[in-house]
Amino acid sequence: MPPRFLSFAFLALAAFIAVSSIASASDFTPEQRKEIEAIIGDYLKNHPDVLIDAVQGADDKMKADEKDKSAQALAEHRQAVFDDPQSPVAGNPQGDVTLVEFFDYRCPYCKQVEPSLEKIIGDDHGLRFVYKEFPVLGPESETAAHAALAARQQGKYDAFHRAMMNTPGHFDEAVIYKVAASVGLDVDRLKQDMKSPGVDKELKANLDLGTQLDLSGTPSFIVGDTIIPGAISGDALKQLIATARGKP
Repeated sequence: MPPRFLSFAFLALAAFIAVSSIASASDFTPEQRKEIEAIIGDYLKNHPDVLIDAVQGADDKMKADEKDKSAQALAEHRQAVFDDPQSPVAGNPQGDVTLVEFFDYRCPYCKQVEPSLEKIIGDDHGLRFVYKEFPVLGPESETAAHAALAARQQGKYDAFHRAMMNTPGHFDEAVIYKVAASVGLDVDRLKQDMKSPGVDKELKANLDLGTQLDLSGTPSFIVGDTIIPGAISGDALKQLIATARGKP
């Protein structure tokens, strides 16, 4: 699209908005307003590609701005994302690449990608995996996240996490504690540990961090300098890990 057409489109849209917002006391008579509106309307009707290109350009700019904003937020909060000592870690603690997941136990998409994640963690011995409990789907999610972090006190975080991710459908507190018992947790002790200020502090930190990174849902992954919102295939995730590792 030639630049002059784009320029005209923007000018036309600006003029149309301006004309439409002018009060009756403006310098334009009603006849003049109708004539201007007709000219602009006819041009846009006969050249719809101009408007489409203008809208697409604005959309591309908005996406680029959002990407820049996310990159800046990640740079500012990198330590909290990748190296918070309170966040559970799987895989190789000394791995050369770190993959972070923000998740919710009630999220069906988190459960959908879980088998691929477990395989990647098992196969890639250079991968460090960081769990970010991110309970955004209601009270049951919050209870499950509290239970998961409290399970660390009994050395059962990984077992409880996998069991919860493999629990189908919705669940209530009774199911959470049943799952806890099934992986060998002392449920009475677990309930006491769930009240720990440290657990509350960790969950609040994760929720605040998600807000700072503008994460809109679960799952959300972070690897290298890339934030991936939403579910992703195992192959695509492996490619992003390889890219972060500096391989083609």
